Amino acid sequence: MTENKIWTKDFISLAIVNLFVFMSFYTLLTTLPLFVMNEWNGSEAEGGMVVTAMLLAAILLRPFSGTILSKYGKTKVLLISNICFAITMVVYIWIDSYYALLLLRFVHGFSFAIVTTATSALAADIIPAAKRGEGLGYFTMSMNLAIVLGPFFGLSLIQITSYNNLFIILSIFAILSVLSTFLLKVEHPPEQEVTPFNWKELLERPVLPIAAIGLLISFAYASIVSFISVFASARGLDQVSSYFFAVFAITMLSTRPFLGKQFDLRGPRAVIIPCMLLFAAGFVLLSVAHNSFTFLLAAGVIGIGYGSLLPFFLSISVSKVSLSRSGHATATFLTLYDAGIAIGSSVLGVVASMLGFTQMFILLAVFVCMIIWIFSIYMKWSAKQVTE
Repeated sequence: MTENKIWTKDFISLAIVNLFVFMSFYTLLTTLPLFVMNEWNGSEAEGGMVVTAMLLAAILLRPFSGTILSKYGKTKVLLISNICFAITMVVYIWIDSYYALLLLRFVHGFSFAIVTTATSALAADIIPAAKRGEGLGYFTMSMNLAIVLGPFFGLSLIQITSYNNLFIILSIFAILSVLSTFLLKVEHPPEQEVTPFNWKELLERPVLPIAAIGLLISFAYASIVSFISVFASARGLDQVSSYFFAVFAITMLSTRPFLGKQFDLRGPRAVIIPCMLLFAAGFVLLSVAHNSFTFLLAAGVIGIGYGSLLPFFLSISVSKVSLSRSGHATATFLTLYDAGIAIGSSVLGVVASMLGFTQMFILLAVFVCMIIWIFSIYMKWSAKQVTE
């Protein structure tokens, strides 16, 4: 029966690694801009650059991470990259200049890209194929929890202690992540024969269509990550803005087990299209949100709609390749997903300033409906490829 179990020791260890790594990432994402502005009197632009530097490094390296995992082994690469991530985290304690911090953030992005690719690829390997949608749904909960807990933890901590103590605590998190990696006992099938480096192998071609759809979805989601607090302030909802992601997390966590099982039983189309429709409905609710109830209702609807799309798309990506190429598939999908967040944060900022939040969210609702149409075409094409 163990071969059909999701909650094995390896799975739990990987989830803990993922939680601590993403906790560090999202805590720094929200506190480092404040650190630059409050401690060094930096500008908002300089504060934003410390976020961009890490994301840029991650996007640049992630396409290569699949080849690295394949060549040297996923568990070994995870351990080495996680140690590098922890060492980099400790260095924050002694950083004393802005440009040194920018360089550190860039270096940190490299290990972050490899660690997160390795954990997702290993999770896809050890979860039984028949339960992959459900299992990856549980696994990515660790990342989603970090999205909520990281900013809350970081912003609360800097109210009662110094930034230096924050860096020390995050360093402890990183060390605990490394210790969890040592608990892994994953057995791998033989790795594919190592071939000379080929630029064409950086992106796994069978995965590109679904990864492109993931990019479009993450582009839309960038509006939530980047601008929800600004939007809440503009609508006079500052007092409830901090609860947005809490409601998002509660609805996501409560519905994901059911949706994951339905994904495995009924297939992608039956679950992903309703989730996208809810995602679009959430944007419509945000466009008319002038009170706390509508604002938090939108958070709940988006939590159900968007909250499970990432593991479902990742499951489809991994299913398109052999087990030995799961690292490449994961790297390809996450590269495009990260790019969607980065592009969306920039482009939608311009859209919001030109049209306002109401029009932006309405346009995004229409945009997500267009993605549903694109996804339907993809599913028909994919089914035709299988029959041929």
